[in-house]
Amino acid sequence: MRQLVVASVFIFASAVSAIALDKQNVEYAAPSGIPLCLDLHVPDGPGPFPAAILVHGGGFDGGSKSTNVRPLFAPLSDAGFAWFSIDYRLAPHAHFTQAIDDVFTAVKWVKANAPAYHVDRNRIALIGESAGGFLVNYAGTHSTSATQVAAVVDFYGPSDYGTLAVLRREHPERFDMANINGHAAHGGGIHFFGFAQLDAGTIAELHAMSPLAGVHKGMPPFLCIHGNADDQVAFSQTPPFCQAIKAAGSDCQVITIEGGGHGMSHWQKPEMQHWKSEMVAWLQTTMPAS
Repeated sequence: MRQLVVASVFIFASAVSAIALDKQNVEYAAPSGIPLCLDLHVPDGPGPFPAAILVHGGGFDGGSKSTNVRPLFAPLSDAGFAWFSIDYRLAPHAHFTQAIDDVFTAVKWVKANAPAYHVDRNRIALIGESAGGFLVNYAGTHSTSATQVAAVVDFYGPSDYGTLAVLRREHPERFDMANINGHAAHGGGIHFFGFAQLDAGTIAELHAMSPLAGVHKGMPPFLCIHGNADDQVAFSQTPPFCQAIKAAGSDCQVITIEGGGHGMSHWQKPEMQHWKSEMVAWLQTTMPAS
């Protein structure tokens, strides 16, 4: 009789662990007493599942874990991925170094909690868009053994903010400067990196702290997805970054959204939807089940 009870409890526990799980506002850190939260989805089944850590955009001063990256939720969920969408510290109360610390902390948190959420810690990808794309580009080019991930997906994130800032200054007609200046007024743009004005010294420092400058041997593979009509982060940021990654010995692929502007939520035309299946296929090929 006791064996039957134990077996029943085991079967019940296994069934519970196999149910899909969705949670909001799970605290993953509290720097200086400020709670940082994530939303998560875990598929049904025993796993272990491949996982993605999602980093939203918003000009470094806005955006949230539940809005900007929402177009990623369904493609990843439908493909059997667990995902963790994070918030991080924003301008004007925080700067770049704090935001990247938050991204690294989130990677460590997901790795540490991988057994609880049936995640394969060897198949974790970082996916970021816009400002979040910059953060995952930086994280992927400046990781340590504790923060290394298996893959990075960059949606229209800057790879060299110095070059981008100069391009915006010299060719404002190519950009949505009203939006860009609005973020800068709230501590985004170059202010997020600790600079008050764009001069020669600032440009040199922005180059030095860029993901492009951090490219090195032994990095994870990258996938860059970018619209070639982007009026906030120039498409010209992406090909040189990908070429540098390849030259360093890692894989890098580019998916171009023809006529695509800034933001995956704006890629509504049927011919722009290919990024979803192509991203999933790339992730599955890059992070195969063992």
